[in-house]
Amino acid sequence: MSLELAMITPHTPRICHKDKVADFQKPMVEAMYKAADVIEQVNPDVMVLVSCHWVSSFIHYVDATPVHRGILTAVECPDLIHDVPYDHLGQSELAEKLASAGNAAGISVAAINDPTYVWDYGTVVPLRYLLKKDIPVIDLSVCFAASLEETMQWGQVIGDVLRASPLRSVFVASGALAHNLHRGPELWPNITEQALDREFCAYMVQGDYASAKEMLPSYARAAGVESGGRHVAMLLGVLQEKFSGVLHGYGPSSGSGNPVLTLQPA
Repeated sequence: MSLELAMITPHTPRICHKDKVADFQKPMVEAMYKAADVIEQVNPDVMVLVSCHWVSSFIHYVDATPVHRGILTAVECPDLIHDVPYDHLGQSELAEKLASAGNAAGISVAAINDPTYVWDYGTVVPLRYLLKKDIPVIDLSVCFAASLEETMQWGQVIGDVLRASPLRSVFVASGALAHNLHRGPELWPNITEQALDREFCAYMVQGDYASAKEMLPSYARAAGVESGGRHVAMLLGVLQEKFSGVLHGYGPSSGSGNPVLTLQPA
């Protein structure tokens, strides 16, 4: 088995610059450093990351570019994230295998190989904390035409390919849980949304796949889970039932709930 680790990580733009992190988000950042230690321990050869901010309309995209190099200014928040350089290797061969396997399963998947494509901050921000050394990264989109069921099926395909690969891999779902946003970066989700986040995280920590899967559709609607819960559905598909988790931290960002959660496949 070469899927060594999976996780959920925040990407809130206010943590992009380590020297500008506000006090109320420093515990979240410290939790990301703890997750970085776990990633270092499993010594992966590749990281596969789905970002809630790479939103595709009809097709699930896989970034097969051999080198990811660019400068990010975030369209959504150019005052917070501007002129941020990034430079990471890709893994074209594995990315192409993922896309081919998705299409073979009847899912609309396309690999892109375009050095002019600029990564989003849901990809760039977590990598600034999670990688202690550079490893190849494959970026994935969330497809808004796809249901949670289809997205989970795509995740199962991804999991199968990663398990069959000789490369040691980490799968990362970059996104918040509760995500009904409000002005005020220090704001937490409301008490109901926090309770739902805690319940869902408890299922993940316990490895209770059946409960997490059953809860996700109604939970995604009630708490406004980011990207409609698609990044979480993909993660559940990748894990395929047997895992255990550690919740390293949970923090606020403008009314959203942001867990740092690592998951070890059984």
